[in-house]
Amino acid sequence: MNYVSPCAACPSKGEGFCGALLGNGKSVSLDEAAGWQRHLLIPAGKPIVIPNQRSPDIYVLCTGWGFRFLQLANGRRQILNFLLPGDLFSASSVFEEHLHFSVSALTAVQISRMRRTEVQSRLAGNPAVVAALAKTCFVETEASDKMIAALGQQSAEERIAHLFLHLMKRVATRSVIRDNRYPLPLRQQHIAEAVGLTSVHVSRILGVFRDRGIADLSNGVLEVINQGDLELLGSLA
Repeated sequence: MNYVSPCAACPSKGEGFCGALLGNGKSVSLDEAAGWQRHLLIPAGKPIVIPNQRSPDIYVLCTGWGFRFLQLANGRRQILNFLLPGDLFSASSVFEEHLHFSVSALTAVQISRMRRTEVQSRLAGNPAVVAALAKTCFVETEASDKMIAALGQQSAEERIAHLFLHLMKRVATRSVIRDNRYPLPLRQQHIAEAVGLTSVHVSRILGVFRDRGIADLSNGVLEVINQGDLELLGSLA
């Protein structure tokens, strides 16, 4: 029995690590798909990965938004990065079965769980998959390094501007952007936990951005009013 994998309809099926791994998402036998890949729907706000639990799978976000974070002993959490469609939860998960981080669904999401042994087998036999994984590692490291620099050296306004610029660039590669309006389904608490501020402080800065005609985040959409000013604030170089 054959069926068409949900990957066949993915707009990014020919791109990135997932695209290199799966090819064009052609029809495969139901038994084959069930054996090493599964697609799951997760409601908004639900946990997807719990740290330090063994998992035989790696995860890719197919639709929606998620976020990867560390939960501190005092109950606070640090958001490490936001996950968009096509993202591996972490490149390290291709090799490591015990993950040190948590992942939650920011919106309702669809995820793909792929058996690690099968992924590693395909990795060993296909240079294109190796190259795609290497690029994923580079992108993750570059984004992490820049966020560390932002957290360590930028002001509160600059940190939020940096986060916005980073997410705008990523969203623009996946969506058609009109009138400088970017889908950004973040609450103030998510921004606070990503840039090391309180939610109250974030609210104040977003008000400043709006009053100064720089950007306005409301109803899950970031409207960039003056990109030049936003870049002056958030750029590291």
